Amino acid sequence: MKILNFLKPKPAQPTIDSYGQQGCGVSQEQIQSLMEWLFASLLNAGYFGRSHLIWYNSDNPDPSVEKVIKKAMYSCEPVFLYRCGGRTMPPQGYYWRMMDEHPSMKIYQLQVRDGE
Repeated sequence: MKILNFLKPKPAQPTIDSYGQQGCGVSQEQIQSLMEWLFASLLNAGYFGRSHLIWYNSDNPDPSVEKVIKKAMYSCEPVFLYRCGGRTMPPQGYYWRMMDEHPSMKIYQLQVRDGE
C-alpha cells in the first residue's frame, strides 16, 4: 500500500485535517491564528503532506478521536492536539510533546514512546 502512496503526486502545500473544532470553545480568531501558525511551522519544517489537528476538550471527550490518531500514525502523518480543557488524552504507546514554540502552551505533537 505504501508503494502506491509513493506514486501519488506530492501536494504543493501541507494539508491540515481538523477534528472537534465545534466543541472546543475556542474563538474563531484563536482557531485561525493557530491554524496559520501550524501551517507555517509545517512549511518551515519542509513538510508538504497531510497532518491532523485535534481540538480536545477533556471535559467533553470524543471517543472517535482515538480512531483518527491510530489511522494517522499508521500512515506516518503528524498528529497535533490543541488542549481546550484541563488535560490531554492519554494515547497508548504514545505521548504528547508540548510545542513550547507556540505562546498558548496548549498545542502538542504526538510522539511514539521509546521502545514501542
